[in-house]
Amino acid sequence: MAYQLDQKMVIGVSSRALFDMTTENEIFETQGLDAYRKYQTEHEKDILKPGPGFQLIRGLLRLNELKPEAGLVEVIIMSHNSPDTALRIFNTVAHYGLDISRFVLASGAPLAPYLAAFRTDLFLSACEEDVQCAIDNGIAAGIICTEYNLHPVSQVCRIPAAMAQIRIAFDGDAVLFAEESERIFRERGLSAFEENERTNAMVPLREGPFAQFLKKLSGLQREFEDEDCPIRTALVTARRAPAHERVLRTIKAWDVRVDEVFFLGGLEKKEILKAFGAQIFFDDQPVHTDSAAEFVPAARVPCRRGTAAEPGHSCKIAASG
Repeated sequence: MAYQLDQKMVIGVSSRALFDMTTENEIFETQGLDAYRKYQTEHEKDILKPGPGFQLIRGLLRLNELKPEAGLVEVIIMSHNSPDTALRIFNTVAHYGLDISRFVLASGAPLAPYLAAFRTDLFLSACEEDVQCAIDNGIAAGIICTEYNLHPVSQVCRIPAAMAQIRIAFDGDAVLFAEESERIFRERGLSAFEENERTNAMVPLREGPFAQFLKKLSGLQREFEDEDCPIRTALVTARRAPAHERVLRTIKAWDVRVDEVFFLGGLEKKEILKAFGAQIFFDDQPVHTDSAAEFVPAARVPCRRGTAAEPGHSCKIAASG
């Protein structure tokens, strides 16, 4: 019987999201594909440093060590790299002991058609168009901020795996929840937004692009006792009272677990995210992800375009991604 992914949490991650490929991508952008291929071939034994998604991926893979009989998580590297430039990535995965055995090497072709084929629950990439394609096709995805730097990389790599806890933070509107309420705020202002939320406090918010991912994440949390759960989640939203009740009732109606909730009322989010120790923060607004990336890995969630992208939809190519 073929290996099945349906019951697993499937994470697709690009090589640039997982590892620090700043130099390599700069070579590709400024000198072209041939120079990039030459550089990767000449440096295929040089180990890449961890990138912004490294801690999250390593933590998720550790769940399989805690529950080996269940095999809870599958991580698949999905890359625009070609087979002749990918040996360095394989060597780096082996160096860090990451239990990743499945790869997509698309040689510059769009990755969107393969996300559904692999039953992907979350896709992380530095390529905006790849992420946009994923969102358009109903898959939770984020454009990871490559500006985030590990402080320092060597110290992060020395953290014992047994001490690590997966900490994931989400924005609310246009991320966990649909953007209808946020649209009211943009078009009619704060007072109209709060009045709408007060009036509809008993009506659960519609699902946003990350709702299904949160639900599957909550399912993983139920695999563990509360006091020993290796996953902790947070909702970090600019909402304030009286716009709080509808959010809390929605979480209850969805029957999902959110461990910490912060109603910031417009306060900056980065200090809260730093205190929470987020290994990733998802938000739809660049002002928040760029700010958060000073302290924690962050990924921007683009707005879904009007119609789902067709398989093979043209995506901006980044061969180093």
